[in-house]
Amino acid sequence: MRLALPLAAAVIAAALWWRRNPSACPYNQRFWVQAPHPLITRERMLRVLEPGPGERILEVGPGTGYYSLDVARALGPDGRLDIFDLQPEMLGHTERRARDAGLAVHPCQGDATSLPYEDASFDGALLVTVLGEIPDQVRALGELRRVLKPGGRLVVGELAGDPHVVFPRALERRAGEAGMRVERRDGTPLGYFARLVAA
Repeated sequence: MRLALPLAAAVIAAALWWRRNPSACPYNQRFWVQAPHPLITRERMLRVLEPGPGERILEVGPGTGYYSLDVARALGPDGRLDIFDLQPEMLGHTERRARDAGLAVHPCQGDATSLPYEDASFDGALLVTVLGEIPDQVRALGELRRVLKPGGRLVVGELAGDPHVVFPRALERRAGEAGMRVERRDGTPLGYFARLVAA
């Protein structure tokens, strides 16, 4: 019991520091992004993103591919899933998983505030528990808006308990600053997918 209170205080202090100092989940702690997420399930993500055969989708921050493989399957052989991450280790992990499953993904390493894609390149984009890790979230959302085709949609997934969680009202504000609006939301503030479109 004497250790429990200081340990809890240390965990809370670390979470608060991490929240004020956004950064990507390190590859050596990938177990955090591999666990099933009962509030932000793959089925719920697919229902909100609605990836269609032949579409081109961008996933920013795929982690180890927890959602990626389902999106790639939904796009079919004529579609394309581009995965973009700050960490080459995450990209390599997801690419290996996709290859083992007989699927193709197209990795690119970089910073989400400066996407190396042409304007209007994608039918849709996806970020799950990633937006809060980006120091300039409005700029990243603006970049995603730029690379989406007219009528394209961006799906943001968030989960309470993540030290970088972006709650719905904060997402609405940041989306508005980036020229987007929340079209629909599936879930609760504790775990949701929001679909954003150009305002």
